[in-house]
Amino acid sequence: MKKIAIYPGTFDPFTNGHFDLVKRAICIFDEVIIAVAPSGRKHPLFDIQERLNLIKASNKEFKNVKVEAFTGLLVAYVKKKKGIAILRGLRAVSDFEYELQMAHMNRRLNTDIETVFMMPSEEYSFLTSSIVKEVASFGGSVKGLVPDEVEKALNDKFKKTKD
Repeated sequence: MKKIAIYPGTFDPFTNGHFDLVKRAICIFDEVIIAVAPSGRKHPLFDIQERLNLIKASNKEFKNVKVEAFTGLLVAYVKKKKGIAILRGLRAVSDFEYELQMAHMNRRLNTDIETVFMMPSEEYSFLTSSIVKEVASFGGSVKGLVPDEVEKALNDKFKKTKD
């Protein structure tokens, strides 16, 4: 049986911390599906299609990584995709409480799906999409924090908002 992990998130934008988790997850799973949520509550900088395109471009070297949008209940999506695990990143203790609650709820909804927690490499342990957007919005460099395609898109996006 193919071992498929679903890596859900808003990915607004996709960072090198996200990329680090994907790169390491494909060593464990046969396939990783990056499942992009629309994120109406967070008011994303990039629309869903922009995020999908940026994530696909950032992961083009991996044949066993797919990128898709999803809506609705995560465990229903995982089941539909024949996934066996939900991949989640933990940067700090502050992430743990929320992620633990979500993992327990997902297990309650479907006991066949496991949640796998991975920590990003130390160099990305502080990195969040919110921090990246804030730095980029003030014209700061995000080089090395996001894939090149994302860096260009951030620069273009904030140049447009400043014009």
